[in-house]
Amino acid sequence: MTNKFLISIFFCLVCVLVKSQNTKTNDTLSKINLSSKNYKTLSARKIKLIENPLTPSKAAFYSAVFPGLGQAFIGKAWKIPIVYGAIGTSFYYYKTNNKEMLKYRNAYKNRINGIYEDEYLDIIPENETLLKGMKFHKSYRDISVICIIGFYMLNILDANVSAHMMQFNVNEDLTFNSEFIFDNNISGVALSIKLKK
Repeated sequence: MTNKFLISIFFCLVCVLVKSQNTKTNDTLSKINLSSKNYKTLSARKIKLIENPLTPSKAAFYSAVFPGLGQAFIGKAWKIPIVYGAIGTSFYYYKTNNKEMLKYRNAYKNRINGIYEDEYLDIIPENETLLKGMKFHKSYRDISVICIIGFYMLNILDANVSAHMMQFNVNEDLTFNSEFIFDNNISGVALSIKLKK
């Protein structure tokens, strides 16, 4: 009984999704009301970006080539310092941890070869502690590399999503109304959703 119910729910959802795909293929951008007060305040360049369907992919490409360029392309230049701050901070910690790791490694190699003239001789007399320090800085160096790559990818994703959201239709004419219909002649509950414009 439960399987039949789940299958019928799944079938109804698939029918709704298929029906929504068969509707008229008018682009939401063509439905933008040009007399709307929000649309009048936009510049000609911004309107051109909104109407161009390739704007999100262009913004992502520009951000991939040069971080922050996609944000500048869509007019969100205030995000550029955030992008460079995140990538630059990660790069700074990469350089710092790499330098410290190399210091610990060179001191360890020198001690193994019998040269006891490193800067850690008074602070760290044991060789095993030098290895621990080297592993510590190596792990944080690797985390910094992951952060650099992550912030770079986030920069591309942000440019793409911001461009998509710029094209999203947020007119005040769009409404959503739902009604529950209870009918004594039909057993069960029917849900009717009407989108009016």
